[in-house]
Amino acid sequence: MKRTRPFLLAIFILLLTSLACNALLPQVESTPVPTLAATQILVPTQVTEPVSTQPQANLPETDAEVPRVPVDQAKAAFDSGEAVIVDVRGAEAYARSHIAGALEVSLSAIQTDPANLPLDKNKWIITYCT
Repeated sequence: MKRTRPFLLAIFILLLTSLACNALLPQVESTPVPTLAATQILVPTQVTEPVSTQPQANLPETDAEVPRVPVDQAKAAFDSGEAVIVDVRGAEAYARSHIAGALEVSLSAIQTDPANLPLDKNKWIITYCT
């Protein structure tokens, strides 16, 4: 039970971050498709979201419900070794710039297999996406 609690907390924090990052993504719009009759038909663009096998209990339903960490508190926890900072934007954005010492774990990797992430589950996992 002692090792399970930090692991569940880490998964919970990662899922919260996933929800927050998804809320910030642009919304999908319909794309006009030309036809032979010189009229336009709007064809909706379909986005398929990955399905998580983790329980969804107690997850926030809105961006406002996702807990935030003040920068000074996150830095203090990172500097003391209590926390790890994780950049979830993807390898390309991470390569352009990232917080010094942050690890790169893409949001898609978190959504696909949150249980097998290369993170120390005994530390506070703080994620960012902007």
